[in-house]
Amino acid sequence: MADPDPIIEVRGLVTRFGERTIHDGLDLTVRRGEVLGLVGGSGSGKSVLMRTILGLLRPSAGTIRLLGADLAALSREKLVALRGRTGVLFQDAALFSTLTVAENAQVPMRERFNWPRSLLAEMACLKIALVGLPEDARDKYPSELSGGMRKRAGLARSIAIDPEVLFLDEPTAGLDPIAAAAFDELILQLSRTLGLTVVMITHDLDSLMRITDRVAALINGKAVVAPIDELRRLDDPWLRQYFGGPRGRAALEAGHLAG
Repeated sequence: MADPDPIIEVRGLVTRFGERTIHDGLDLTVRRGEVLGLVGGSGSGKSVLMRTILGLLRPSAGTIRLLGADLAALSREKLVALRGRTGVLFQDAALFSTLTVAENAQVPMRERFNWPRSLLAEMACLKIALVGLPEDARDKYPSELSGGMRKRAGLARSIAIDPEVLFLDEPTAGLDPIAAAAFDELILQLSRTLGLTVVMITHDLDSLMRITDRVAALINGKAVVAPIDELRRLDDPWLRQYFGGPRGRAALEAGHLAG
């Protein structure tokens, strides 16, 4: 049975770099409004998959539909316009070091809209407040922010033009447990408040437990997709090691995987 209202559909995806095959007939459906975790071992192609879905990389074979559009059928202009309906938070936040937090948040708005400076400033303030940064953060530069604040500033920029889909690449990497938990709650809150669909690459088991509806594990070039409680019970060597290793056992003992 087909998933209702898919926002991303990947069918038969093959991705190769030279003689190395990363994805080999990968299928993936992301449902509108869900938070999907994306996990896999080193070199399994998590970031490659994200970039391919965004149309930044061209697959060797297969089809990708994003927000109802077949990427292969789009002109460059239409592909750029489609990307404007998505937001991306990279692992290091990728902020412009010479711009303030407010100016960083305005970058996507300036690229897409011909708004007056007063409206740009007003909208930037709104996004900054949405991600939980204090007012005095607006005029600070990335170098003046803590790691958690930089993540939030990057998130403010990624939601600047009200995307329908938000892609997160290791959003809690480098954060202490308290800051990571707070960031998880922020993602969940924004997803519910703004109606975002979220695709999140992560190694953080606690994040997976807290906020994902389903998890896609990239194994042997394909995606195994299920709610986390089902996924951890599958008879696969990588999944057994991932969920049964020290961090997985710690999460289980803490009650995150109970059930």
